[in-house]
Amino acid sequence: MGGGGQLTEPEEKVIGPAAGVYTWEEVQSHCSRNDQWLVINRKVYDITQWAKRHPGGIRVISHYAGEDASEAFTAFHPDLEFVRKFLKPLLIGELAATEPSQDRNKNATIIQDFHTLRTKVEREGLFQARPLFFCLHLSHILLLEALAWMIVWIWGTSWTLTFLSAVMLATAQLQAGWLQHDFGHLSVFKKSSWNHLLHKFAIGHLKGASANWWNHRHYQHHAKPNIFSKDPDVNMLHVFVVGATQPYGIKKIKYMPYHYQHQYFFLVGPPLLIPVYFHIQIIRTMISRHDWVDLAWSLSYYLRYLCCAVPMYGLFGSVLLITFVRFLESNWFVWVTQMNHLPMNIDHDQQQDWLSMQLHATCNIEQSPFNDWFSGHLNFQIEHHLFPTMPRHNYHLVAPLVRALCEKHGVPYQVKTMWRGLVDVFRSLKNSGDLWLDAYLHK
Repeated sequence: MGGGGQLTEPEEKVIGPAAGVYTWEEVQSHCSRNDQWLVINRKVYDITQWAKRHPGGIRVISHYAGEDASEAFTAFHPDLEFVRKFLKPLLIGELAATEPSQDRNKNATIIQDFHTLRTKVEREGLFQARPLFFCLHLSHILLLEALAWMIVWIWGTSWTLTFLSAVMLATAQLQAGWLQHDFGHLSVFKKSSWNHLLHKFAIGHLKGASANWWNHRHYQHHAKPNIFSKDPDVNMLHVFVVGATQPYGIKKIKYMPYHYQHQYFFLVGPPLLIPVYFHIQIIRTMISRHDWVDLAWSLSYYLRYLCCAVPMYGLFGSVLLITFVRFLESNWFVWVTQMNHLPMNIDHDQQQDWLSMQLHATCNIEQSPFNDWFSGHLNFQIEHHLFPTMPRHNYHLVAPLVRALCEKHGVPYQVKTMWRGLVDVFRSLKNSGDLWLDAYLHK
């Protein structure tokens, strides 16, 4: 699962002994680090060795060990027939005829209705991208960056013009971030190889980051959103506690004064995520994994940036400028991404069906031309999580169908104003901090 890398044609292998017949109880017992099975469309697969070579990373597929991964498999792979070739050597059997198709407490009716909705959406062509949309989006990124440099080249490097240039560069960086997100989810081209290539260009040459680092991190978030130990976006215990059900365990968490986290969030969250935490993590990941291709793409961005900036600002001034640009970008990025998730349910894995799991972890922000552009269409976070390979310009078309399905099954479908979404980030941090304080004082 996960589109985190390129797949090459597997060698044909002869299936060994006759396939077995298994119960859900047997499948669920194979969920350890060195023994992993999962189910896709009632077929049982042993992914123990394959997980280490999975293009999306070992974690994203391991998060479904011992579970039914049918809906996640369909959601992440635009070319199912191609990917099924890699499943054949892993097949060890199927579920017994007496076993239900869904595991644990998943709602069979919701699963069937969501499958029907997905079939309808595919038939209506909503997974087909409009090339002109993405060409125009790329063009406005390049134009913003070109204008940012022209301003200081022509009129000088005064504080006012430098600030204006930095704002334009930060805007270009953030919009490039939304574009690489499209390529990373394989939602632009029919051929995955083109998406992978343009993803490396967008995140590497336009932003100086790593495609593989992003894939391995981001696909975990989509596979198990807002789930402790599985979604890296909520594993923040050294800085923040989040959610109402917090993973205290036997030993109390005392890294920070969390009852003040809604206040120090403004100092260590939005300002530092990209310029400090992500920057260090990206460099360390590329070097430790020997990911020299991504490193080359990343260096091409910084070489281009220094060629533009050093003649006017010198080396030290150029470092200060890119740091300020990252600071602006980081504030923008954090607020947009957190208002869709942080105020929502954050808990341990409940093994819910795809629709219920994604709706409990996501909410939408009202649609408007500005909100669409400002958030890279991630104001339609619900639709994006349900259909991650769908081109974002079609989210507004599928949204009414998703809302109707949620109403039918009583699944909450939340839509907020931009202002409420921002305030809810602050409010949710305060609530979680208060819960921590109560646990710390009384347990």
